[in-house]
Amino acid sequence: MAGNASRPGETVASRVLALLGTFDADHRALTLSEMARRSDLPLPTAHRLVAELVGWGAVTRQPSGEYVVGRRLWDLGLLAPAQSGLRQVASPFLNDIYGATLATVHLAVRDGDQVLYLDRVSGHASVPVVSQIGSRLPLHATGVGKVLLAYAPPDVQLAVLDRLTRVTPYTISQPGRLREELRRVLREGYATTTEEMSLGACSVAVPIRVADGSVVAALGIVVPSFKRDRARLVAALRVAAQGIGRSLAT
Repeated sequence: MAGNASRPGETVASRVLALLGTFDADHRALTLSEMARRSDLPLPTAHRLVAELVGWGAVTRQPSGEYVVGRRLWDLGLLAPAQSGLRQVASPFLNDIYGATLATVHLAVRDGDQVLYLDRVSGHASVPVVSQIGSRLPLHATGVGKVLLAYAPPDVQLAVLDRLTRVTPYTISQPGRLREELRRVLREGYATTTEEMSLGACSVAVPIRVADGSVVAALGIVVPSFKRDRARLVAALRVAAQGIGRSLAT
């Protein structure tokens, strides 16, 4: 229980990991007291260790007094072979798409039942884009998320379909309708959204496949509207996605 001095066999490292483990998708900002309670550590111990984490950059203290995950943990996570290799390989392709469209381009992977944005090139157009590098958003409300959800295991799809949240008035929140949308993604090879994550923004995304055909990521673009450009955007994304997939195999 919180307030215990220490437990047999407990190390400083395990306490630090317990503090970092207090953050999750539903707890992105926590007070020191909340971190102590959720990590089952005495408040003085939590205070001392969190101060060291702040000094190292693993967590950051907000003006409100709450703590959030620090940028240094994100930078460290990018060194993982799977993510660092993908991001490095994909970067020139993202810049090529940006150069041709001047729109915001995204590289994303699935992290559980959310979409994790690995990279982003910001566009010139004044389109409301809520994603940031390292941020996580709902799979069902984003273009890259729909692609990743369409190719996700059945248990992940069931978990997402079981709790569809409405982000905007246009977010698909009916399981039957989303199932049909995912079937269309598999059939046509791309996903779209129209103001489903943020008003005034539309997106289109395609899967990135490796040599064995498995989908490892999604590549997407955000624009104010599709007008007559959807086919051109899909074609450009597919060429880039194929290039990324081939480069990952070398």
